[in-house]
Amino acid sequence: MKAAWHLPTLAAALLLSSVSAQAAAPPVPRAVVMDNPRDARHPAANRQVLIPSGGVGMNALFFLAAGSGPKPTLLLLHGLPGNEQNLDLAQAIRRAGWNVLTMHYRGSWGSPGAFSIAGAVEDAEAAMAFLRKPENAAKYGIDTRRILIGGHSMGGFAAARYAAAYQDVAGVVLIDAWNVGADGKDLRAHPERRAAAIAEIGDDFGNSLAGTDPARLAEEIEHHAEDWDLLALAPALAMHPTLVIGATHGGGASNKALADAIRAQRKGPVSSMTLDSDHSFADHRIALSAAVVDWLQHQAAPGAAGKK
Repeated sequence: MKAAWHLPTLAAALLLSSVSAQAAAPPVPRAVVMDNPRDARHPAANRQVLIPSGGVGMNALFFLAAGSGPKPTLLLLHGLPGNEQNLDLAQAIRRAGWNVLTMHYRGSWGSPGAFSIAGAVEDAEAAMAFLRKPENAAKYGIDTRRILIGGHSMGGFAAARYAAAYQDVAGVVLIDAWNVGADGKDLRAHPERRAAAIAEIGDDFGNSLAGTDPARLAEEIEHHAEDWDLLALAPALAMHPTLVIGATHGGGASNKALADAIRAQRKGPVSSMTLDSDHSFADHRIALSAAVVDWLQHQAAPGAAGKK
């Protein structure tokens, strides 16, 4: 890997101040703040694809990195409903030499079908299977030894569920991942909070999701309280290189607990930090990109094929 390009001292100091004592602030890689020269023979490109899942084709966009030959590839999953797409993060990762596949789950943002959280987990599995098909790997220049999965919020939940169930992942990136099971347990213990939970889900809902509503999603969360607790996945997640980034004014405490639980297994490298921002990292987008790109460049290792 090429050496990272650093911001001036003052900017680096400001970035350092935004990160908790869990980890030192990473350097800001060149790819986060500067475009690459155009590769005339093998330019970067966007490719619209349809990923099959449950009998329909999910809308997806492939950010293909410049250069010849197979590239490490990250599946980047958005949250619920996905108003924050993290496409700036996808672009930075591509400038660092990675392919990034983004997608919309069934029933979300125009993809056919009905949305559910359980369905989103299945859709993540379908997208990973898409990346591993030999014809797709050849067509899109995918290094099948280095396919990683990552996600924000509910996307982080789906990424963790996939990585805990499969060995064919080279690393995991969890961005203020939502511990759905923990919220489900809270709803069970405090039914009086159900109305507030439904209102919170509906606040961002808009017209983005089809075939469901906030009340049905709250019911799904409560129904899966036991089997959707991310802390229970820590032993399996410990088998993979993992990056956990929390938000102080979002899910920072639960993400720190998850990182600590994974680290306690002592089976694989775990990096974690908490940025002093909200759940969408609205005022820390560069810091978020810097943390993810730096980790991908220096920590993500080739994974082994095969299913548990």
